[in-house]
Amino acid sequence: MGKPPGMNHSFITVLAALVTYFMETNNYRVADAKEHDSRSSSNMSPSDFLDSLMGRTSGYDARIRPNFKGPPVNVTCNIFINSFGSIAETTMDYRVNIFLRQKWNDPRLAYSKYPDSSLDLDPSMLDSIWKPDLFFANEKGANFHDVTTDNKLLRIFKDGTVLYSIRLTLILSCPMDLKNFPMDVQTCTMQLESFGYTMNDLIFEWLENGAVQVSEGLTLPQFIMREEKELGYCTKHYNTGKFTCIEVKFHLERQMGYYLIQMYIPSLLIVILSWVSFWINMDAAPARVALGITTVLTMTTQSSGSRASLPKVSYVKAIDIWMAVCLLFVFAALLEYAGVNFVSRQQKEFLRLRRRQRRNHKDEDMRDGRFNFAGYNLSQCVPAKDGSAVKNAVPAPKPQPPAPKDIDAMRKKFVDRAKRIDTISRAAFPLAFLIFNVFYWVTYKIIRHEDIHQN
Repeated sequence: MGKPPGMNHSFITVLAALVTYFMETNNYRVADAKEHDSRSSSNMSPSDFLDSLMGRTSGYDARIRPNFKGPPVNVTCNIFINSFGSIAETTMDYRVNIFLRQKWNDPRLAYSKYPDSSLDLDPSMLDSIWKPDLFFANEKGANFHDVTTDNKLLRIFKDGTVLYSIRLTLILSCPMDLKNFPMDVQTCTMQLESFGYTMNDLIFEWLENGAVQVSEGLTLPQFIMREEKELGYCTKHYNTGKFTCIEVKFHLERQMGYYLIQMYIPSLLIVILSWVSFWINMDAAPARVALGITTVLTMTTQSSGSRASLPKVSYVKAIDIWMAVCLLFVFAALLEYAGVNFVSRQQKEFLRLRRRQRRNHKDEDMRDGRFNFAGYNLSQCVPAKDGSAVKNAVPAPKPQPPAPKDIDAMRKKFVDRAKRIDTISRAAFPLAFLIFNVFYWVTYKIIRHEDIHQN
């Protein structure tokens, strides 16, 4: 006996209704589960979340680096310079205040149960996570800042990226080449290196954009910092392994306004002052000698003062050449008067020499027995060698002193010669000093300056 066709149709309809009901019920349960999870996540307190992320219950070990036994950790660095100054030539170092920022990825710190895309944590949490062992290779001294709290920043992103920023004041060594001082350009470096992790575990690299930023309006008292900063790598090879190292080079161009006012212009005026001696009468010996000695001593003091703030280097600096030449010109002006005085007194020396010669001739005549008896009227009584008397013997001629006219002419001759020396010096000294200035400033301000910029 067969079934009616209406019963098959009603059975299929009921079955379809049951399937639809079960599917809707399952969807409601999945939605309820998701809503329950979201509510449980939103209801989780930050303390509980941090404990589950990096606390005791998380299983996180700060002693182990990320990707342990795997690829090295790439740490991206950048610095922000707050202040730059205290560049000391004597100790060859400089002082800088910076924000040091490091960024790396730690997969163990990735999270998804917290709604925020990043977490700004208290600096005390730094002890709970792994950090790179960065240090400054050319550092002489450094200190942290903790006013009013520790100047540190810790930020963790959802993908496990960690941003660590710290404020530091550093004293870094800067070997200087002072051959062109004070027209020199110095290159000071900052080297960031890993202390304990080799390149198999840790690699430092600069941020692609804005690796080195400078505070707006930053000025230095004696230098101008060029805008371009030379970034590079300084990988170190020790007997303990190969360690990552990155560096930045700051190019500092010295401004010589201070040295013009304090050294160059005063020494220039002292040299010009020494030339006043050429216009003073050569008979005024006290005035000319006092002026010459005063300028020499002043120039010596000025030269010593220029070296007081500089290290005791073995090579010659530009300022040393300037001071030495200025001292040479001042000393030459003093010697010039000594020469003038010597030449002007030659006529007296000449007269004294003639008197000495006459005295020597008279002594020779006394020794040879040739006497002049004319004064005693004995010329007729002197017998000759053949026994006959010498008649009309001519007395020996008596040397006559030079005439007053000859003495005046001789004196005028030597005085004119001395005056000619003063006249020549009035033009020769300034001309020679001008030629020296041309060579000096062209060499140091143009030729060597261009060479430094090219290097």
